Amino acid sequence: VLSGCGVYDGTEIHEASAILVHLSRGGAEVHMYAPDVPQMHVIDHSKGQPAEAESRNVLVESARIARGKIASLAKLTTADHDAVIFPGGFGAAKNLSTFAVDGKDCKVNREVERVLKDFHKAGKPIGLCCISPVLAAKVLSGAEVTVGHEEEEGGKWPYAGTAGAIKELGGKHCVKEAMFSLTPFHEAHVDTKNKVITTPAFMCETELHHIFDGIGAMVKNVLKLTGK
Repeated sequence: VLSGCGVYDGTEIHEASAILVHLSRGGAEVHMYAPDVPQMHVIDHSKGQPAEAESRNVLVESARIARGKIASLAKLTTADHDAVIFPGGFGAAKNLSTFAVDGKDCKVNREVERVLKDFHKAGKPIGLCCISPVLAAKVLSGAEVTVGHEEEEGGKWPYAGTAGAIKELGGKHCVKEAMFSLTPFHEAHVDTKNKVITTPAFMCETELHHIFDGIGAMVKNVLKLTGK
């Protein structure tokens, strides 16, 4: 499920690409979706500032990442899929929810909420990375998720405050690293009860290959929990 195209106002492109590579390697058939709604705003990524005169559609922008093969989120059903995965990027907090503006009092897009609840009720795995675990924390009360560490640690974890917000949203936060390693501490967090799998990704200032490997751990566990 995509939220636009670009880290500051949509889907984080590196995360989406990493997810697609790992799903492909795992033999999964992938369909992509996005809500057919206007973006909260448009960011000029060369300046990191809002482009006041511009407006864009989340589905149309997400189609850039999907190479055109994308459908409205309203068409996503649990009957046709074994799992669902949400990449990060500020679009998850701006277009899939109002978390960027409202924090713990945020609202989640109606279709996003429906999808999360439907997959949870069906016992099908839900994967999320970077900032998108806030969606599960808001919609699935008591779900265990990770956005990495709970302290900034000199700028290594610049968005560490999100962990506190997750607790306020009703979720349980578990400290994890951004990268995959042979030790369980470094893997994606797996909430086996709720079948919610999360990894920090770009919540951490680290090398791209660590982000890629951490996302791989998340995808691997999502596929494993499908039982296929």
